[in-house]
Amino acid sequence: LKPLVTGAGSSAAGRSGRVSPGQPGFEPCAMVFFFTCSDTRYVVFMGKDKFENEELLKYGFPEDIWFHVDKLSSAHVYLRLPLGSVDLSGVKDKEVAKQKLMDALSEVPQEVIQEMAQLTKANSIEGCKAAEVDVVYTPFLNLKKEERMDTGQVGFKDESFRILLRHVEKDKEAVKRLEKTRVEQKVDFCKEREERDEEEKQRRRKFIEAEKLKQKEEDRLRAEEKELKSYTALQHLEKTSNLEMTKTGTMEECRAVEEDFM
Repeated sequence: LKPLVTGAGSSAAGRSGRVSPGQPGFEPCAMVFFFTCSDTRYVVFMGKDKFENEELLKYGFPEDIWFHVDKLSSAHVYLRLPLGSVDLSGVKDKEVAKQKLMDALSEVPQEVIQEMAQLTKANSIEGCKAAEVDVVYTPFLNLKKEERMDTGQVGFKDESFRILLRHVEKDKEAVKRLEKTRVEQKVDFCKEREERDEEEKQRRRKFIEAEKLKQKEEDRLRAEEKELKSYTALQHLEKTSNLEMTKTGTMEECRAVEEDFM
């Protein structure tokens, strides 16, 4: 996620003249809060309010993992995996795609998952006051947005593909550490997604070219091996044939065979 303008950290309630999605003059740029977790390979961010959440839902990446307090209102917190972590190109089977997403999720360190849970709980009006909450997370690709839903509201394509962290208690030190890294930035969601898709196309193109070269080299080696085996077999056949033509192998017998042949 690339910032356009670094904000001053003001609250959403203090903003005026807000243009909502779908209204004239609206641009897919919004204020987003960024955080730094314990592993710098990952990007942590959340929408400033329900309007930003709506744009995040519209322009999210396949590499995004969505976090929310279960059954309570809370911020939509995202963990963005490194580009290429979720490669679904050419995958048509739903179960295969699901397994690839699960494999990508399993690679995320548990420490990072716990940090995301703490950040999600802390950014829930009700959840932050509760002794413990359940936090749900799922791949962005499993989120479902329907016209009947309110702004910022979301459902799931596959309910069984939700992962639930139960009884999450507040870790004051973890929350304090994460909140110290909070930065507010303005992001052009649409442009970000277009750049991501183009970068992914380039990466896939290079991968396919490398695979073609690899296959070509393997075919060449197989052809050479086949040719070598044929040549070795031919040599063996010639030696065997010559031996069978004589019984004693003496010069006299060889001349006799030649005379018979002539």
